[in-house]
Amino acid sequence: MATDIIIPALGESITEAVIASWLKPDGAWVDRDEDIVELETDKVTMPLPAPAAGILKHSVEEGDTIEVGASIGTLDESAKKPEGASQKTTSSKAAKGATSAPAKEAATTATPSHAGGRNVLATPLARKLADEHQVDLTSVTPTGPGGRIREHDVVAALGTPSPPALSNGAAKHPAPPPMAPVDSTFSRGIRRERMSQLRQRIASRLVEAQHTAAMLTTFNECDMTAVMELRTRHKDEFLKKHGVKLGFMSFFAKAAASALQTFPQVNAFLVAGEKGPELEYHDYCDIAFAVGTDKGLVVPVLRNCESLGFAQIEQGLGELATKAREGTLTLEEMQGGTFTISNGGVYGSMMSTPILNPPQSGILGMHNIMRRAVEHPDKPGSGEVVIRPMMYLALSYDHRVVDGEGAVRFLRHIKDCIEHPERLLLSL
Repeated sequence: MATDIIIPALGESITEAVIASWLKPDGAWVDRDEDIVELETDKVTMPLPAPAAGILKHSVEEGDTIEVGASIGTLDESAKKPEGASQKTTSSKAAKGATSAPAKEAATTATPSHAGGRNVLATPLARKLADEHQVDLTSVTPTGPGGRIREHDVVAALGTPSPPALSNGAAKHPAPPPMAPVDSTFSRGIRRERMSQLRQRIASRLVEAQHTAAMLTTFNECDMTAVMELRTRHKDEFLKKHGVKLGFMSFFAKAAASALQTFPQVNAFLVAGEKGPELEYHDYCDIAFAVGTDKGLVVPVLRNCESLGFAQIEQGLGELATKAREGTLTLEEMQGGTFTISNGGVYGSMMSTPILNPPQSGILGMHNIMRRAVEHPDKPGSGEVVIRPMMYLALSYDHRVVDGEGAVRFLRHIKDCIEHPERLLLSL
């Protein structure tokens, strides 16, 4: 009896998925609930477990786009599990058309290439990178789901090459390899790569935001002195008590939540109603935080920031960032934000105009901290100049929902909370 492997419903508005990679080769034995394929959608990348135990038969190739509800292969439940079959089998690229021989035998008969052989679980991009740099994949530590090697694992291996094994009497400090000859030829090569579903979705939403919203950006700057001094005084005790570091993002999250409650129109959506456009207001502050990954920008959501303490925010952000970089975010963690914070400062950005994340009406852009000469904040009009750590802030907003005055006052509220963090404790 053969059981079809069906692409399940993957979430609201998701109608198709790309076969990112087969985690189990064609003809291999798999156990029930064992991850067999990795699916890539326009929101997340996720593994699909086997619905039954049996011999796997692929009916689609890696890179194919398949609609939700369609079959991508079968599992022969009537087949007998081979003796000594292991849960760890060879990769699909090496075993296309292979029989259901035990994994141990397949591993011993596989012919490795200069990139570490094809009996290693790795993404196509990781294999390509390994081929280009002649990296032995068997020496790379995997961090992906199911023990798969991702491209950033290969990059990490390139930065920290393993030392050669020492033979008896060999020097403990082998001579460095000779420098490669300088290639004086110019390269004019080009290449094309298919845009991932996630990148296509990012592009679509950015264009949608530009075309549908009356987007405008207002700027301000804030003095980071008070927050930096507060963090320096308490960071060790904070870490010891809560087990997480005290960062700047929790201050901005609390400041944004305070501003969103003070100016609720920034926390509202413009939606279609039965009798015309309506404004949907939110009593809660579900803030999305932009996280850069090797596959593109994702914006996981931390819910009810208005009710969370600093430690809860730092813990929540740490967990979401880890999941984002490992590709394990769920759809629920990616949907439903009412406001977004993007920190371009971690990449050295001095100023930017962030693009709205539809259907949200506002996004806060943080930037790098630079020591600059400014007038003494406690002596306005005196002309006395001091050097202070300053950060530019940007608020992009939908002018259909938020008036210019409200946007400026919203950003000024955040500035006041950062420059006087005691306001956050007093809910001012």
